[in-house]
Amino acid sequence: MNLAINWNEGWEDIAKLAIAYALALPVGWYREREAHSVGVRTFPVVAMASCGYLMLMSPANHFDNAAQSRVLQGLVAGIGFIGGGAILKSEGNVHGTATAASIWNTGVVGAAVALDRYLLAAMLAALNLLALRVLLPLKAKLDAREDQRKRDTDV
Repeated sequence: MNLAINWNEGWEDIAKLAIAYALALPVGWYREREAHSVGVRTFPVVAMASCGYLMLMSPANHFDNAAQSRVLQGLVAGIGFIGGGAILKSEGNVHGTATAASIWNTGVVGAAVALDRYLLAAMLAALNLLALRVLLPLKAKLDAREDQRKRDTDV
C-alpha cells in the first residue's frame, strides 16, 4: 500500500475543484437572490462533485475510456434526478425547469473543468447566467401574454 501523497497532483486537483466551484457560484448566487429553493449551496457543490467524480476516473488513474464513459453516464443520470426534484407541477403550471436545466448545466461545468476544458466550462457557466438573467424579462412578457389569452378565452 502506497500512502505517499503526490503534492503536485494534489494542488492541481484542489485548483480544479476550486475553479468548478467558482464558475458555478454566480449561477447559484443569482438563483438564491431570486428566492429559489435551490441556489448558492447546491450549484457549486454539483459542479465540484462532477469535477471530482471525473478526476477520479481520469486516465492518469489507470481507468480506460469505457470506464470513464460509464461514470459520466451515471453522473448525467444522477444530476438529472436531482434536477427532477426541482420541477414542480401545480394547477396545470410547471415550475422549476430553468432550475433543473441549470443544475444539469452546472454538472457539465464541473465535468469540463475535470477534463481540462476550462474555456468550455467558463462559457457554459456564463451562458447559463445570461439565460437566467437576460431572458427573464422576455419570459415574463410571454407569460403575461399567455395569461391574458387564457383570460380572454375564459370570458
